[in-house]
Amino acid sequence: MPPGLTGLNPARRHRVVAEGFAEQVGAVTDWDAPTPVDGWVARDVVGHLVDWFPAFLAAGGVSLPASPPVADDPLRAWRAQTDAVQALLDGDAAQTSFRHPMAGTHVLADAVDQFYTADVFMHTWDLAAAAGRRADLDPGFAAELADGMAGIEELLRSSGQYGPAVPVAADADPVTRLVGFIGRDPNWRAAAP
Repeated sequence: MPPGLTGLNPARRHRVVAEGFAEQVGAVTDWDAPTPVDGWVARDVVGHLVDWFPAFLAAGGVSLPASPPVADDPLRAWRAQTDAVQALLDGDAAQTSFRHPMAGTHVLADAVDQFYTADVFMHTWDLAAAAGRRADLDPGFAAELADGMAGIEELLRSSGQYGPAVPVAADADPVTRLVGFIGRDPNWRAAAP
């Protein structure tokens, strides 16, 4: 993934992050491979992103077209969702107000960026690890996310969406810090068959 995500607007950042995730989806050869997320296999990572975000938007009155089932073709499902989200971000609605019952009121593009694009970025590491690949995540954006989440750590942990942080070295690089913060072991590797 090319560096420089921190300087991009939400539409461009989504395009780059979603394409980086698509690259990992396209490289998966075993959709039942375990991932660093306890109890998830590779297919579940894609399924999570394709399932939760349309429901999130719908709760605020925004509809996305349904994606094909992840179980049938994870890459096709991912591409369909990416195209739909990108069309939303490139359209006039991107700058409208979006009110979510749990997440509050945001400009729609900012809500997509903060809640979804960041999630795609973090799950890119999970899917790459499951496939035995490097994620090549942008360290500047990883640092921005880790630093931003550190201020609301108690809220994030109490939500049940993040496990306990995994300790990392004080001088760890930003991606390693982010991975540890969200509850992943940065040294996780799939067990050999």
